[in-house]
Amino acid sequence: MALVLEFASTVRHGGHGGLVDDLATPEGFAAWTGAEADEALRQRVVELRWAVRSLLAHATQANERLDTPHLMDFERALKTVNEAAARVPRAAQLEWTEQPRLRYEDSADAGDRLLATLATAAIEFLASGTREDLRACPAPRCIRYFVKAHPRQEWCKPSCGNRARVSRHYHRAHD
Repeated sequence: MALVLEFASTVRHGGHGGLVDDLATPEGFAAWTGAEADEALRQRVVELRWAVRSLLAHATQANERLDTPHLMDFERALKTVNEAAARVPRAAQLEWTEQPRLRYEDSADAGDRLLATLATAAIEFLASGTREDLRACPAPRCIRYFVKAHPRQEWCKPSCGNRARVSRHYHRAHD
């Protein structure tokens, strides 16, 4: 669960009306993944991230938000995530020294493995019961998703709650 939300949160509101994208540069991509990667892989991961965010928006029925122009239609997002997960077919192998042991083997490269890991995390999360607690943060300008941890939780983090309360107060006083 944490991986898919961390991945989706690599893009967020920048505080000045625009988006901040942690994966926008090769350096940012390397910092987030912990590995050097070519430009083609970075672009594929960014596309996968937008597909995942599109599915999260669909699951939460998120209204128009700052990231909406970047989101994919549902069918394209679903296809992108499923294709990325299928990039690493794996075969079960039985090893038997003292005790039988199961291990998985694949012939994928590191880039395909990264894409498949991220896509699989999204699939497992969206197909789980935890999806029922997934929320799109309703705070002004926030584009994060979170899993509701307790019944009274309304925002992804306290600063979003503060921003929402200040906004409500401002509009009550000035309307």
